[in-house]
Amino acid sequence: MKLKTVFILLTITALFYSFSLANNEEKQINQAEEKKQIEIMLDNFNVAAANYEYQKYFDYYTEDAAFMGTDATEYWDKKSFMLYAKPYFDKKSTWDFTAIDRHIYFAKSGEVAWFDELLKTQMKICRGSGVVVKIGGRWKVQQYVLSMTIPNSLSASVIKLKTNIEDSIIDNLNRK
Repeated sequence: MKLKTVFILLTITALFYSFSLANNEEKQINQAEEKKQIEIMLDNFNVAAANYEYQKYFDYYTEDAAFMGTDATEYWDKKSFMLYAKPYFDKKSTWDFTAIDRHIYFAKSGEVAWFDELLKTQMKICRGSGVVVKIGGRWKVQQYVLSMTIPNSLSASVIKLKTNIEDSIIDNLNRK
């Protein structure tokens, strides 16, 4: 009787272990598929801006999204960013970004991911980074940060150019 009980427990344990391994493999396969979906979404997000498709572009953002631009004062929630960007879309003078290098990482839940990318833009190479979340089966941008890259050899010159402006911003932020 004891041998039969041990055998049953071992069989149940082996089945549970096999099921667990199968689920882990499936998550890895799904992660690859999710990465493809995020890549497509981010590419289409950039194309919508380049094609002046205002509503389509902003549909890629969550309702509580935040956008941080290249200027230290550019921090917008979605509604504010929509107001800021509307005249550019209306005049058909938006931005045209193309990813030339991108990395995507996932939280364990698989419902949150973050990315960083180098972009070919009218400002030459920029870096985009952000957080995307899966809502209703679709990936959406919750946070986006755009930064201009500065070659190290030019850093000292750029720092000199921006010192007066950014010292003022630092003083104002320190007073808060």
